[in-house]
Amino acid sequence: MPIYPPATVGMPLSEVDTPCLILDLDAFERNLKRLHESLAGRNVMVRPHAKSHKCPQIALRQIALGAVGVCCQKVSEAEALVDGGVGDVLITNEIVGKPKLARLAALAKRARVAVCADHAGNVAALSAAAQQAGITLDVLVEINVGANRCGVEPGEPALTLAQKISASPHLRFAGLQAYQGTAQHLRTVAERRAAIEAAAACVSRTTALLDKAGIACGKVTGAGTGTYIFEASSSVYHEIQPGSYIFMDGDYARNDWTESGIPRFEHSLLVWTTVMSRTSTDRAIVDAGLKASSIDSGMPRVADAPGVEYIKASDEHGVLQLNGAAGYEVGDKLGLIPGHCDPTVNLYDQYVCIRKGRVEAIWPITARGALL
Repeated sequence: MPIYPPATVGMPLSEVDTPCLILDLDAFERNLKRLHESLAGRNVMVRPHAKSHKCPQIALRQIALGAVGVCCQKVSEAEALVDGGVGDVLITNEIVGKPKLARLAALAKRARVAVCADHAGNVAALSAAAQQAGITLDVLVEINVGANRCGVEPGEPALTLAQKISASPHLRFAGLQAYQGTAQHLRTVAERRAAIEAAAACVSRTTALLDKAGIACGKVTGAGTGTYIFEASSSVYHEIQPGSYIFMDGDYARNDWTESGIPRFEHSLLVWTTVMSRTSTDRAIVDAGLKASSIDSGMPRVADAPGVEYIKASDEHGVLQLNGAAGYEVGDKLGLIPGHCDPTVNLYDQYVCIRKGRVEAIWPITARGALL
């Protein structure tokens, strides 16, 4: 079955087929620069999370602006980024199972690769895979700083695991992974700041024990788009991992950013869609439904149309409540701001990159569907 691309370079946006994923290059590039400008004077490195974009072209642009590398969540994501020219990847996740561990060790021969662990059995398996590959693998202890997902408890449990890593001849203890994921979408600045202060206290307690035990903690890494300034200002984090800042999505837009120190990033990512049916005066149906935009963090928003609501999604259809808005006739095209950018990106094969109303480039989403 032939696959028809939605656009070609030089095409006007009005002719781009739908549904597809649009990247506004001007807004995207301003977001890239804004992050680094907001960190001026702070002694912290940037390692953006590539699970948001899954695209080597974007990762390389982040690195060109000063990022030390990228984060990934899966071995297959990391493989796609390394294949695309990225030389430094931290897998901010636990990798379990012989096939994945063998691939992880093989990848560490091609690039600088580190991984997280929160269980002694996984440390032993990582050591065995590294030994078989003839490498020394960097391993960070992931600590639970409030998200209650992965992560060994801070303090003594983390120290015990770091000691096991340090005692493994084919592993190198590389620091702590301390990401407070649930803090990212707490709506008020005060709530997010308090959550990161609590996370930083967990980190400080753990690094004090490591220091007392004579174990050097090379770095503490974590943070996301909703909180990264707080981690960067904490004096305990050495590296931050924001990802969604390059795109921004509907859920992040619901956060309060007032006096947070975090700039208001722009919505650079849109689901481009066409009105396909108009049988009601106050309702329009578009061709972007569940297969075009994730709704786990709420329905997409109609860009530049605050009175129009996207109220329902089925497999191939989205329902717009027009609330008296004019236009939205059959064939009209419009942009949707996805509620959650990461899983929305994973629905597409490429970004259609737009500048000043025309297609400038097509970037493949190389790590789409990278689940293993």
